[in-house]
Amino acid sequence: MANEQNKDFNTMLHNNKDMPKLQIITDEKSIEKYGGERMYFAPPMDYDRVMKKVPLGKVITIGQIRDSFAKANDADFTDPITAGIFVSIAAWASDQRNSEKTPYWRTLKADGELNPKYPGGIEAQKEKLEAEGHIVVQRGRSNIRYYVQNYQDYLCQL
Repeated sequence: MANEQNKDFNTMLHNNKDMPKLQIITDEKSIEKYGGERMYFAPPMDYDRVMKKVPLGKVITIGQIRDSFAKANDADFTDPITAGIFVSIAAWASDQRNSEKTPYWRTLKADGELNPKYPGGIEAQKEKLEAEGHIVVQRGRSNIRYYVQNYQDYLCQL
């Protein structure tokens, strides 16, 4: 995202964009990649609700959220593109609010990776996670990324 300071993320968060909805896809490559043709689209607010449930000391991945939505809605998978966008919207909306904060920093990308698209980027997420007792490690030499060490041990169950 760009120009975050000029956007009203709380309005975006509450815009359901005609979701939830289930769509049947026909693209063979996508069906093979995602394991089925029934693709679920969850509205932004649903991501925020789940992210708010992650307690102190625990983390969750976007993939876990997507899987839980798919299972609960009789779908094969939840759209990964909107998932990434809506998790970021939830994070920025929380950052813009004075109350009812969402602990977005506890929501990780695949394999426990930190999300550079959150408010304050990697450094802010790293600081918040370390303050909660997690160890953040750096991986890579040229393409440096950050991960919660042993994140699987701290996963919140939905």
